[in-house]
Amino acid sequence: MRILLLEDEPEMAAALITALRRRDIIVDHVSTIADAELMARLGTYDVLMLDRRLPDGEGLDLIPVLRFQKNATPILMLTALGGVDQRVEGLDGGADDYLAKPFAIEELLARLRALQRRSPTVSAERFSLGNLTVDPRSNEVTVGGDFIDLARREYLVVEALIRRANRIVTRSMLVDAVYTIDDEIESNALDAHVSRIRRKFGAAGASVEIRAVRNIGYLLRVST
Repeated sequence: MRILLLEDEPEMAAALITALRRRDIIVDHVSTIADAELMARLGTYDVLMLDRRLPDGEGLDLIPVLRFQKNATPILMLTALGGVDQRVEGLDGGADDYLAKPFAIEELLARLRALQRRSPTVSAERFSLGNLTVDPRSNEVTVGGDFIDLARREYLVVEALIRRANRIVTRSMLVDAVYTIDDEIESNALDAHVSRIRRKFGAAGASVEIRAVRNIGYLLRVST
């Protein structure tokens, strides 16, 4: 799951980012409405998580802007404004869910999972190629029905490739799928992920291969 977090309080943002990344959730963080609008336009997210009281305005005011731009990503308001009238205002204002601070992290995770199931970026179907199957709902990868243990970023590479099976996925597209905007990316990091995936596919007897396209990216195809 990849989410965009709009939160201007540094301590709250840091705590949320740490808790979510421990659950293998990719988090891009911004602290202003202007930056959130830009990131929502440029990136692909499963859920947008927005605060209300922000340095440059009211977080709720971003919702009609995003919907006008045809952005249908589910929105969770996460705010200290937790009165009944405020929750009603948020839901009537277009939010898909509303959670008041303080909250239990497990409840937040459950709400994110529920919203992810409604996200236009999540397919209701599994992806299959040869004997490889990827289930975006459970983040599971199997070869011939047997589970393959992939690290979080390895899984994200595989999912990005199988979503565009038999087509070239550029390096920049893979970087966007695997890393957050705050990550420091070593020059050979992506190639290292692909190398480890290839070894695991080979050990599992996968009938697919990841082919490098020089200076462009990679494609996933059935082995020839």
